[in-house]
Amino acid sequence: MKKIAFITGATSGIGEAIARILAPDHSLIICGRRKEKLAKLASELRAKSKVHTLSFDVSDATAVQSAIDGLPTEWQDIEVLVNNAGNAHGRSPIHEGELADWDAMIDGNLKGLLYVTRVISPRMVAKKSGDIINIGSIAGKEVYPEGNVYCASKFGVDAATKGMRLDLNPYGIRVIGIHPGLVETEFSMVRFKGDKQKSKSVYEGITPLYGKDIAEMVKFVIDRPPHVTIADITIFPTAQASSTLVHRQP
Repeated sequence: MKKIAFITGATSGIGEAIARILAPDHSLIICGRRKEKLAKLASELRAKSKVHTLSFDVSDATAVQSAIDGLPTEWQDIEVLVNNAGNAHGRSPIHEGELADWDAMIDGNLKGLLYVTRVISPRMVAKKSGDIINIGSIAGKEVYPEGNVYCASKFGVDAATKGMRLDLNPYGIRVIGIHPGLVETEFSMVRFKGDKQKSKSVYEGITPLYGKDIAEMVKFVIDRPPHVTIADITIFPTAQASSTLVHRQP
């Protein structure tokens, strides 16, 4: 019987790639706010696996609770949680930041991850097994100029991941943090609010990571034998050495 994997932010980028790579070996609960994209992905993946969809905003604690509590009985036994949903809004010095952007990043990146984990983790505790994979960022390891609140939210993810690992250790639950560098997804388009030129410039002169690269890491950590936890992974494209040092070809 396939394990059930619950993936947030599954409608594009890293989350979609994770859903695709896990589909052959897992039953999937894929989550996202864009219902049409969610339905399209589910339709494709049902050739490989059982798929259930949920559409809710991770930053809405009531919606999170309601959606997960409302799962049919056969979908209640979640054994793999991938907290992937998140966002970046704007990039500016602290004294020029937009409060709405700050709220969106803290609510989506950190509080949303916590809300989903709070509902699902007690089920894993009761079984004394499970995997929780939190998709963080190099921005949660190193601060860069004009990344203040985004970095703060991702530092929070890293701290929450470490805290979860301590709290859930007595129950045999593996908690893994995966922290990518530059990954070419919709991320920059969202951050720069649809500015295609700014978004494109982020990846110019390099071969970035792609969603599949991160998905392969997720599959790798899940597939380790039960006595092995790959606790923390930082993954860069070869052209990147830190959050700010990137070797770009002319």
